[in-house]
Amino acid sequence: MADQLDELAANLLWRIGRASEEGPVTVRVGLASSAPIFNELPRLRSATDAEVEAAMRDSQVRVEWVGPRPRVGER
Repeated sequence: MADQLDELAANLLWRIGRASEEGPVTVRVGLASSAPIFNELPRLRSATDAEVEAAMRDSQVRVEWVGPRPRVGER
């Protein structure tokens, strides 16, 4: 399982930021092959390390998967 996670991690693309000033910190993650879809989404405003830490502490983090999800057992 660890080998599969390592292989998957090498193929991930992510963006971290805020969709709005008052919104939660958003983490968008997907396969690198989904890069064109990332470009179609509204831009995220940069979030500082302190903002990310505070959002994690306060459970104010939103995770979005971008693109098709890999199927179990597929590589």
